[in-house]
Amino acid sequence: MSRVGKMPISVPQGVDVSIKGDQINVKGSLGTLARTINPLVAVKTEGGKVTFMPANESVEADAMSGTMRALVANMVNGVSKGFEKKLTLVGVGFRAQAQGQKLNLQIGFSHPVAKDMPAGITVQTPTQTEILIKGSDRQVVGQIAAEVRALRPPEPYKGKGIRYTDERVVLKETKKK
Repeated sequence: MSRVGKMPISVPQGVDVSIKGDQINVKGSLGTLARTINPLVAVKTEGGKVTFMPANESVEADAMSGTMRALVANMVNGVSKGFEKKLTLVGVGFRAQAQGQKLNLQIGFSHPVAKDMPAGITVQTPTQTEILIKGSDRQVVGQIAAEVRALRPPEPYKGKGIRYTDERVVLKETKKK
């Protein structure tokens, strides 16, 4: 059996996990998330813990029990604490400004770039060169951060562009005569 799938999820105070049919709903202070339960996994809630068991002895059911456990653990963590990604702008004149659900970027193009945020995602700019993306759904936060980074990924010679705060860009040596 999957080692990840064996571990039960302890539900913190203020978080409600409910199972209705093939849906699992997690409700907390930062919102509500829902996911369809894979038919290869049996999910039970009892005594403030959520457990996952493979529905049969197949390898796929074993793998999906660990996957479902990780997904639901991220849902519980998201509605209680939330997730965030930090991006940094590197380059002369590169600026970011958050206006409500819109992120305005000046990243070296002849025109400003505007990125709309989906519902449930908040964007902040503590400084002009920092972007903070927050939300309760880990997958959506990561996807939006990747889309913002893809607007101007770091180039390999000077390192200019948008990068994750903890990302290290290996610079290439320039061509010599």
